[in-house]
Amino acid sequence: MIALRNIYKSYNVHGNVNHVLNNISIVFPDNTNIGVVGLNGAGKSTMLRLMAGVELPDEGRIIRTGRISWPIGFAGGFNGSLSGEENCRFVARIYHEDVDRVVGFAQEFADIGKHFYQPIRTYSSGMKARLAFGVSMAIDFNVYLIDEVTAVGDNVFKEKCQRVFDERRNHTSLIMVSHNMATIKAYCEKCAILTRGSIHIFDSIDDAAEIYRALR
Repeated sequence: MIALRNIYKSYNVHGNVNHVLNNISIVFPDNTNIGVVGLNGAGKSTMLRLMAGVELPDEGRIIRTGRISWPIGFAGGFNGSLSGEENCRFVARIYHEDVDRVVGFAQEFADIGKHFYQPIRTYSSGMKARLAFGVSMAIDFNVYLIDEVTAVGDNVFKEKCQRVFDERRNHTSLIMVSHNMATIKAYCEKCAILTRGSIHIFDSIDDAAEIYRALR
């Protein structure tokens, strides 16, 4: 479970204050997969970083229970000078996981061939996303924070993503940011709309999709 209580977050951009999240309060319950949609700049990725503890809010409190993943997305949070394999080994040690198991799982899942042994800085954004997804799936989190990563890759990779989540549905939760409502429908049971610094969860993804279309 992740609960956000009266969260405020702003950034100073060239002397101007940009208020991204304005008094956000929401509970993401256990064992429920929730998609989050919003227009560009609405604060979706910022909210994921706060939930993961990568950034701190200006005000408010975040309550977490269970093991929460880092935000899994295009950037991946990798060290660009290290190879894919070396990054996987580092992540495995940080989370006290079996190094060889994590490396083997990530290599097979990402399926990026010889690039696995080359520096991350030589990767395309899609390759980084595939590796980030693979190494995160090698670790048993209670909640996975996903930022558009399932939009990359061919149909085989997307089917692998769907399959691994289906296998873990009974004991994990997804909080998935995406611009694609079809992706939200494929993975989630509910959908939240983040707009004008506030958020609301809809039990019906179709209802959320209709409102989201009106915003665009």
